[in-house]
Amino acid sequence: MPPDTPLRRIVVADAQVPFVQGGAELHVSTLIEQLRRRGYEVEKVAVPFRPQPRSELLAQAAAWRLLDLSTSNAQPVDLLIATRFPSYFARHPRKVAWIIHQHRAAYELCGTPYSDFEHTEADVGLRRRLLELDRRMLGECRRVFTNAQNTARRLERFNGVAAQPLYHPPPLADRLHPGKHGDYVLVVGRLEAVKRADLAIRAMRHVPPPLRLFVVGDGSQRHLAERAATETEVAGRVVFAGSPSGDELVELYAGALAVIYVPFDEDYGYVTLEAFLSGKPVVTAADSGGTLEFVRDGENGFVCPPDPQALGQAVARLAADPALARQLGARGRERAVQVTWEGVVEQLVA
Repeated sequence: MPPDTPLRRIVVADAQVPFVQGGAELHVSTLIEQLRRRGYEVEKVAVPFRPQPRSELLAQAAAWRLLDLSTSNAQPVDLLIATRFPSYFARHPRKVAWIIHQHRAAYELCGTPYSDFEHTEADVGLRRRLLELDRRMLGECRRVFTNAQNTARRLERFNGVAAQPLYHPPPLADRLHPGKHGDYVLVVGRLEAVKRADLAIRAMRHVPPPLRLFVVGDGSQRHLAERAATETEVAGRVVFAGSPSGDELVELYAGALAVIYVPFDEDYGYVTLEAFLSGKPVVTAADSGGTLEFVRDGENGFVCPPDPQALGQAVARLAADPALARQLGARGRERAVQVTWEGVVEQLVA
């Protein structure tokens, strides 16, 4: 139950991209579930968000700024927990932010192939305006938390805002379990450019048969992933599994040899912890961001250059030595079980 305090009614604010279900959406739904388990009355307030066209970003931020969430039906709302851009623009006298991510295209992705911001006067001005507005809106918060140290570093670098990381388990944590180390490796995540599923697929060219790759997830870049499989002549060993149910994903994790997770500068990434909780080593890239807060090269997985050959050689090493895969996976599980919800909710509502 909550501590002996008047705080009872909580709004969790989220910017929802219609028809998208990923880590950010699961983050919000699991937070709400954990708050309710502890006896809080919780509602989610969501406003549809679309990242394109860029010219509408400020209008979407303004829409959130119009929202005063301090009361509902003539009753006070005791706390607002904001999550990603631009939900923390909403007004409330007791506002806390737990940042999943900001508008990444204007931040660390700017200047990379993963951002649509260009070096035009309009885009430079828009980016400058977004950074300044984020600084001001987050400055209104009583406390600012992030989902990982990587996200906290961005806030400090770009906005001069100090934040405390709060690690939390993935939504599937209670169901994940170790199993046999089978004849396939997994890639899990939305098929979007920044997730780099194509990099993992191209790595299979350097992995000897009969090891297969299961690609779990869907998205706008699926055609590029399929093209990568064809171009590298590994299409016969790549299975596009779509979006399986939670139980099916749990069993896919349990039966895998290892998990390849190579997004570009990820915020946190549930996949790392999901793999570890399933007793599987993680092969990741040196520029993959938040996953490097958990993966230790040679200890519970491998950290490689973002290069298909290097990644493929790491996977081939595990395929040739299943005992090593089991050993690294067991160490990963020891690390992952230490990440719990205890203390997370208490910090948010303090």
